[in-house]
This record gives sequence, structure tokens and C-alpha cells, in this order.
Amino acid sequence: MERVFSPWRGEYIRRSSGGAEEKSGCVFCVDEGDMAVPDRLLLGIYPSTAALLNRYPYNSGHLLIVPRRHVADLTDLSSEELRELFSLVVLGTRALREIYGPAGLNVGMNLGKAAGAGIAGHLHVHLVPRWSGDTNFMTSVHDARVLPESLLETRERLLPAFADLKP
Repeated sequence: MERVFSPWRGEYIRRSSGGAEEKSGCVFCVDEGDMAVPDRLLLGIYPSTAALLNRYPYNSGHLLIVPRRHVADLTDLSSEELRELFSLVVLGTRALREIYGPAGLNVGMNLGKAAGAGIAGHLHVHLVPRWSGDTNFMTSVHDARVLPESLLETRERLLPAFADLKP
């Protein structure tokens, strides 16, 4: 089996590698004051959910929708939290389509480490804009992604759309 190492992600994952009961240091646990910190990459904070950029995106515009409550599984969410989470997924999909015009989107979540969750202790939904041919030679030859804009540029493009969203 081939192994791919990405040591730059270590600190990010270590800060959130605990179970659902371990909230301290979780990169997905947010409060209203975090919106003022551009490096947190937040797009919006709502009553039960938040939208933020993935710090290690597959493509420009790769969003994460998270419940504000620190929970690991869908079954841990209340009906209201589920409603708002999936409403924000729909609204985030709409914003990505309007701003980035992708040919398609991947929407998904990995529940538990065995399912591929890098941060298993805090549920999160990925929204990844996709374009035909978005995997170029750099991914194939060098196992690297080339993104056309910085994360802060992506945040600036998406912030206005999320400011108007009402999940």
C-alpha cells in the first residue's frame, strides 16, 4: 500500500482529534467573535450552524458546514439542528453555484475515523465545487493541488453571499 504523508496537516488534526466529549481546541467550534478573525476562514455563524472554508481545500470554494454544538454524529443532532444544517448546505450550494459557476458539486460527510473523517469529533459537511478536468497534471504527477486564489480571496468572494443567508 502506498502512503502519502502530509505533515503540515498534523497540527490542524491534533487540535481536533478527540471524541465528541473533547471540545477544547476544536477547529470547528466557533463563536460570534471568531467572525472578526479572517484567518478562522468563517463565512457565517447562525443559531445552530456555521459555514467556513476548508483550510486544506480540494478546489477553490471548498466549504464546510458544521453544527455549532460539538457533536460527532448525525444522530446526536436535534431536529432543529438537522433542519438548519441541511438548510445551510442548500444555501451554500446556491452560493457556490452563483459565485463560482461549477459544473457540479460534491456534498458529503465522513462519520467516524474508519469512514475517513480527519476530524471525527465534530460533524462536518463538505461542499466541493467541481469542474470538468479540475484534476490537472500537478495532482497526477506531483500529488499537489494548484488553486487559482488564496483562501482569504475565496473568503472575500463568498462572505457577501453568506451575510444574506437565513437558514
